[in-house]
Amino acid sequence: MRSWFLVLFLVLAVSPVFAKVVTQTVDYKDGNQVLEGYLAYDDSIQGKRPGILVVHEWNGLGHYAQFRARQMARLGYVAFAADIYGKGVSATTPDDALKLATPFYKDRALLRARAAAALDVLTGQPQTDTAKIAAIGYCFGGTTALELARSGAALAGVVSFHGGLATPNPLDAKNIKGRILVLTGGDDAFIGPDERKAFEDEMRSAGVNWEMDIYGGAMHAFTNPAADSHHMKNIAYNEQADHRSWQRMQDFFGEIFK
Repeated sequence: MRSWFLVLFLVLAVSPVFAKVVTQTVDYKDGNQVLEGYLAYDDSIQGKRPGILVVHEWNGLGHYAQFRARQMARLGYVAFAADIYGKGVSATTPDDALKLATPFYKDRALLRARAAAALDVLTGQPQTDTAKIAAIGYCFGGTTALELARSGAALAGVVSFHGGLATPNPLDAKNIKGRILVLTGGDDAFIGPDERKAFEDEMRSAGVNWEMDIYGGAMHAFTNPAADSHHMKNIAYNEQADHRSWQRMQDFFGEIFK
C-alpha cells in the first residue's frame, strides 16, 4: 500500500496540475517606438528550453495571441508574443485593423525590424535556449514570421497559420536558415492558388526545406474561435482544421528541436 501511494505522489508531482505558467508584460523598443509584448513560460521546468516567438493577427496583440503563448508555455517552451504596432495600439474593427496593418505590408523592412526587436527579447530571456528558436504567426502574424525568416534571422523553424504568403522580396528566401511550415485553408479566398504557387516556386528556387498543409473547407482565420463574430465573408472558425494544424505544429517542433 505504501508503494502505491508513493507512485501516486510521483505521478501527481510531475502532472500539469502542479505546473505554473508565469506570464508578464514586457516593455521594449524598436528605435523610438515603445512596444509591449507578452512573455509566458512554465516555471516548474528547470534549465533552458526552446523559445517560440508568437505574432498576432492584424488587430494587434491581444487575448488570442496571449492565449497561444500560454499554450506554448504549457508545451514546455518559452513563448513571447510580439507587439508589432506599439504599446496600447490595437484595433476593434476590421477597418481599423486594415489601417494598422497596411503600412507594415507596404514596408517590409519595418515589419522585419519590429519582429526582430521582439526576437531579441525572446532570446534575451534566461530560460531560452538561443540555439533553438522558432516563430509562429496568425494571419498578419504568419506573414510577419515568414518575413522574419526571409530576413535571415536565426530561426530553426517557422509556422504560418492562415498567413499571407506573398512578398515583394522573393529573392530573400535564400536567407532562410530553418524549415518552413505553412498551414492554410483550402477555401481561403485571401490566399488563393496563385499565391500558393508563387510561394512554392519561391521556396524551391531558394532550396528551402518547406512544407504546406492545406485544409479542405477551411477559410481564413480558421484557428480563431472568435472569427465568426466578425460576420465577414471568407472568415470562419474551423474546429477540425484548428485542432489538426495545432497538432501538426507540435509534430514539426518535435522534429526540429529533438
